[in-house]
Amino acid sequence: MESVDFSLLALFWRATFLVKLVMLALILSSFWSWAIIIQKFINFRIARREIGMFDRAFWSGEPLDLLYEKIKEKPRGPSEKIFCAGMQEWERSHRSDGALIAGAQARIDRSMDVAIARQTERLNQGLTFLATVGSTAPFVGLFGTVWGIKNAFQEIAAQQSTNLAVVAPGIAEALVATALGLAAAIPAVIFYNKLSADAERIIAGLDGFADEFSTILSRQLDL
Repeated sequence: MESVDFSLLALFWRATFLVKLVMLALILSSFWSWAIIIQKFINFRIARREIGMFDRAFWSGEPLDLLYEKIKEKPRGPSEKIFCAGMQEWERSHRSDGALIAGAQARIDRSMDVAIARQTERLNQGLTFLATVGSTAPFVGLFGTVWGIKNAFQEIAAQQSTNLAVVAPGIAEALVATALGLAAAIPAVIFYNKLSADAERIIAGLDGFADEFSTILSRQLDL
């Protein structure tokens, strides 16, 4: 009896066109998920480093006007961008005679809120894809499996044989789709939860910095 090749590549090539499409979609989703995961880890590490560097400069005792002059042309990290948004509105709120325009505090807070919203969007970018893969990949894989098993039963009916040599290849091909769905979904779910928690911690730190900076500016407004 001729042996049947059960390698993954052989199972893929023997699968029907629709099941192949399902497998390819799951493989591409898995690769794209890992690309997002790696990129987010790198981005979060850079963001935390930039936030730490700016925090040290901000609390060093250096006048905020001088600090703003140094970084306003090209703010790098999230904290720097929020700081520059607040300082820019602070400068715009002064008339030519040096007096403040009414409502300066509210405008400064809104400017920093907009900057925080932009940073939040950037930090969360790509996480929706991970959540989508984590929630849908098992069902997509299951669809491929059901379709593959349907074709396996059709083959059984066509050959009028329930011999294991007839049944096993078709079922094996079908089950590969489920395996690929789980392989794509499990890392996506795990790292989505991890990266979402990391993003929330960074955003909470940015909110805290904006509140502290707003308090400092409010003291100046009360003078």
